[in-house]
Amino acid sequence: MAKKGKKYLEAIKQVDRTKAYPVAEAIELVKKTSTTKFDASVEVAFRLGVDPKKADQQIRGAVVLPHGTGKTQRVLVFAKGEKLKEAEAAGADFVGDAEYITKIQQGWFDFDVIVATPDMMGEVGKLGRVLGPKGLMPNPKTGTVTFDVTKAVNEIKAGKVEYRVDKAGNIHVPIGKVSFEDAQLVDNFTTIFDTMQKVKPAAAKGTYMKNVSVTSTMGPGVKVDPSTV
Repeated sequence: MAKKGKKYLEAIKQVDRTKAYPVAEAIELVKKTSTTKFDASVEVAFRLGVDPKKADQQIRGAVVLPHGTGKTQRVLVFAKGEKLKEAEAAGADFVGDAEYITKIQQGWFDFDVIVATPDMMGEVGKLGRVLGPKGLMPNPKTGTVTFDVTKAVNEIKAGKVEYRVDKAGNIHVPIGKVSFEDAQLVDNFTTIFDTMQKVKPAAAKGTYMKNVSVTSTMGPGVKVDPSTV
């Protein structure tokens, strides 16, 4: 088991592990206990009462955070014809078709998000084995397979984040940086929390929102009381 650093051990003393904090207090505590010298990311984690093995309980989608994530996303757009020009005008970092498919097959991954027009998915699908495990495959559910490339690129640049439940029923989503104002992090947290409530599968039984916590990179987790959101 990895040994915890001195700074982490000091930070964790400030967190009552048995308590679920009001959201504003939890955010304040996460910022206070951040132990890194760099501007750490802040993330929310949900443990949900769903069975991801069942098709009707899988949760996946995307949402635009009101204050973004503090990270500039590099967007690659696969398109043809006029849609190439549209993607460039929208501010996509990389735009093309076959040449970028070849580059990815050769190990190039200098991008964060891929957007593809539906007519390109036959070709992009060939990259499934390399993009799938990295969570980079375009998907209609997250708005990254679309002919409206302007909207897709604008939303990603504005702070759109994707969410997807893992095999254990957990979802992790970045909501900003430690340098953000408390109110900005609370707004972003509330946006993703409300989204999680709206996408609750009808087939989910029992307690849906089992646990919610926020944490900074390499910092201790802080439980959030959902009733305070």
